[in-house]
Amino acid sequence: MKHVATILLLITILSLLSSCRSTFGDCSPVEAKWADTLMINDNHYQHDFPDPDDKKEIQVEKGKLLGEVKYKMADDACEGYQMKNNDATLLDEGTKIYAIKDIPPSLAVVAYNKNVLSASRVFVVDKNEKAKTIEELYPIQGLVKGIHIESTLDGRRIHTFSPSSTEAFLKEWLPIKLQHPEKLNDAWDENKMIFLELELVNGITFRQTYNLDSKVFHSGAVGNAAIADMIKKEYASID
Repeated sequence: MKHVATILLLITILSLLSSCRSTFGDCSPVEAKWADTLMINDNHYQHDFPDPDDKKEIQVEKGKLLGEVKYKMADDACEGYQMKNNDATLLDEGTKIYAIKDIPPSLAVVAYNKNVLSASRVFVVDKNEKAKTIEELYPIQGLVKGIHIESTLDGRRIHTFSPSSTEAFLKEWLPIKLQHPEKLNDAWDENKMIFLELELVNGITFRQTYNLDSKVFHSGAVGNAAIADMIKKEYASID
């Protein structure tokens, strides 16, 4: 009877575990539009968005191997799942993640799957819990080729900052302290939103959403008066 009781207990436990998995692990019929992101070394990255007229991925030189994707979240992860290191939303499991030559890995990485044609994709950091300033989040000093204003309708470049404005903007922007983005949610007004694209010397680009009235950047920073004046001046010069 003792053995029977033990077996029944194990069956009960397995049944409970199965029930929990069914209740909390079954995502169907949940439908989600997944952003192309990954997490590695405690940093969260998003796939680089090339210019809409450029159909080719940016070609970068791989550095050292940082790791590989262990779990593909799309069509599998449940609502509320917390992304962990070596998770990716759209990259297949086994995809290798590399540093990029001459670029800090905390800024950008490249994913490469040798079994898939044209599988090389650049990912730029968008969350780093350890970063206290813009420059710690985006270590781009000496790497910026230009800053562009993009159309909020289709992402096209509609204006490029002058070299002097680019230099002045970075001098003011990079030291700004970061705040938690959720604390700044009330400062957003879609009618006052513009897209700033930062282009690096090797062709990598990433976007900053900026609110003209509140001076808030989506990364969790609030611009100062000098930054606001520079952006408004450049924005006003769009034909």
